[in-house]
Amino acid sequence: MIKTRTGQVVVSNEKQNRLLKHLYGSVIGRVLLKTLTAPAVSRIAGCFMDSPASKVLIKPFIKKSGIDTSQYVMSGFRSYNDFFTRRIKRGKRPVDFTSEHLISPCDSKLTVYKISSRSIFSIKGSRYRVSDLLGNDFLAKRYCGGYCCIFRLEVDDYHRYCYIDSGVKSGNTFIGGELHTVNPVALERYNIYKRNCREYTVLHTDNFGDVVQTEVGAMLVGRIVNLHGEGPFRRGEEKGRFEFGGSTIVLLFEKDSVVFDEDILKNSAEGIETVVKYGEKIGNKA
Repeated sequence: MIKTRTGQVVVSNEKQNRLLKHLYGSVIGRVLLKTLTAPAVSRIAGCFMDSPASKVLIKPFIKKSGIDTSQYVMSGFRSYNDFFTRRIKRGKRPVDFTSEHLISPCDSKLTVYKISSRSIFSIKGSRYRVSDLLGNDFLAKRYCGGYCCIFRLEVDDYHRYCYIDSGVKSGNTFIGGELHTVNPVALERYNIYKRNCREYTVLHTDNFGDVVQTEVGAMLVGRIVNLHGEGPFRRGEEKGRFEFGGSTIVLLFEKDSVVFDEDILKNSAEGIETVVKYGEKIGNKA
């Protein structure tokens, strides 16, 4: 289930959910997914989505997804990917610059989980370890007792993301893997966050300690585009974008570094995702 910050229930991509349930729930479907989720297939799909021929997909997608185009700059698209990574109009995603406020890095559906003493927690029934996500046991141990935040983007979301605070970042670490959809239906068969391509960095923030941000690619997302390597960053500054497809951002917070808003914690405890927007307050400095 998904809820807005005001408590309204949101129905999301039911047709897509039924298709994915069929694919992941049958032997033939899973064989097909082995092909569809291969990095080579993702690269081919990415090349097409970068080509002028892909522009024919834009209008049907807008109609099917019900995208509010009045929020976006809707001109100059050379390809579907140009449209998919479209920019928001000035003022449509105001960033909260109060230093003690934690902001969302993106438009998404958010769930927050406490990381246990064994660094194992559940995401909609799937067993998940921080060390699996990062491929780094030493770094993972630092987040014991802290929080793991899952920001799930759907295909009709704004696919650019920003820095949650100001500070200095490490370089980007890329981890290859199979590309599976990040739709929750897939979790019934696969621990997809371990299998997907992903890229992480450590953000040495001014107000929330050392935060790990990981971008996770989804099915047919061949590119996670981060704009900066090691160096300083500013709250609200664009960090990067996803190209074509639903995707996920994972934030890891150390113990006693942040207090999340009560509605988000309550929804997460009940297995409900909360709709959040780029730059919106979602918590406070501890």
